[in-house]
This record gives sequence, C-alpha cells and structure tokens, in this order.
Amino acid sequence: MLNFSQTINLELFGTVNIYLGIGIQIIFALLLGGMVGLDREIKSKSAGLKTNIMICLGATLYTSISLLNIAGSEALVDPNRLSAQIVSGIGFLGAGAIIQGRGSVTGLTTAATIWVVAAIGYTIGVGYPIVALFFSLTVLVVLKMINPLNKFIERKNHHTYFHVELLSYQDATQTIRHILRSEEIKILNYKEVTHSERSGMNLVDIYIKGHYRAIDRISHEFIDSIKISKSNIRQIEELPTFLHDEEKVTFVA
Repeated sequence: MLNFSQTINLELFGTVNIYLGIGIQIIFALLLGGMVGLDREIKSKSAGLKTNIMICLGATLYTSISLLNIAGSEALVDPNRLSAQIVSGIGFLGAGAIIQGRGSVTGLTTAATIWVVAAIGYTIGVGYPIVALFFSLTVLVVLKMINPLNKFIERKNHHTYFHVELLSYQDATQTIRHILRSEEIKILNYKEVTHSERSGMNLVDIYIKGHYRAIDRISHEFIDSIKISKSNIRQIEELPTFLHDEEKVTFVA
C-alpha cells in the first residue's frame, strides 16, 4: 500500500489535513470550472458546463493524488512530468472539439478553453487555488471582452449582404438570434419552416448585413453550436426584390 501524506499545503490556507485540503480543492475546481463552463453553456458550445467542470476536476484529481504519491515515495521523481501528461491527455479532447471543413477550421476557441481549464485544474491541484481563480477570471474576461473590441474596429469598415441557410433543431431560434445579436449583425429577413416533423429539424432562411469578419465568426459559432446541424453562408451582391428597401426589416419565426 502507498504511504500517502496526511497533510497538504494550500495557498492562503497553509498546511491542512489531507481530507480538508482535498475538499477545498474540489470546491475550487467545481467553482472555477463551472465559471468558464457556464459561459460556454450559455453560448451553446459542445464543451459546456458539465464538460469544463469534469476537465477541471480531473486535472485537479490527477495532480493532487500524484503529488501525494510522490510525497510518500523514496524514489527520485520529477513532479513536473504531471503537467506534461495532463497537457498530452487533454489534447485528445481539444482535437475532438475542432471541426475542419470547406477550407476553414472551427472550434479552436472551445479547444483552447478546454486546454486552459485543464491548466486551471492543475494549478488547484498543486496547491494554488487563488492563483487559479485569477486565471479563471482572466479567461472569462477574454471570452467576453474581445468581441466588443472587434466590433468597435469593424463598425468603421464596409458591410455587405449575406444569405444564410441553417438546418436546426426546433428550439434553436433563441440560439441563432443570440449569435447574430452578439455580433451586431443586422437581420433583414428571418424565416423558419419545418423541414422534417419526424426528425424535429427546421430549415432557417436568413438575409443579413454585416462585416465579413463578423460573418466568419458567426459561421464558426453556427457550426460549433450543438443546436445547429448544418449551415451555409454565401455573400450576395444585391438583395432579392422583396428586400430592396433595406429599412423593411422583418422577422418571421
């Protein structure tokens, strides 16, 4: 049987009983993994609340138990190998979150978030939950604040027309509207019709106006959303005749 240490050293808390220390680490992993996961869940990402919590908990558990095992071992070992193995292992999850098609790569932000959440869990596991909290807040700032900066820059540039066709689940309307509003895309016409009663899929037809970089981002958002099955976005030179008057914006759902 392995001889585990009976105490654990945690930032701010000092040296505490092993069970209290592990309990504190679990609470921090739940909270910090949940903070990042909630943002991804709201945006309907494939790696949402539960996934990010489990990643953070897993990284914390592997690190904590490995360090306890090292503390009870007389052999010469390198604890830095823990982080290397976690990074290698989490790469499989990150690769699964990346989808490549039609010359573009999507899911990179989700994959990067998974990678960072594992690092947050590792930081908690080695005994620095407050440092992990600071990094979690930084991740949330990046996820929430970069888009407004992009939008500010893009407001000064040329906008053009696009036609969007989506195959979505019946409850995807709010998700689609949220994605378009988050990028401040102007909806010129929105129409949704039932594609298949049996499968519960709808065909969504949208005419929009926006900056090409914003359109590129929403195309990635659509593909990354678990509520949207397929998407097709193409630039058009001019609007259909029923939308020649750009001020006549309609929304039909």
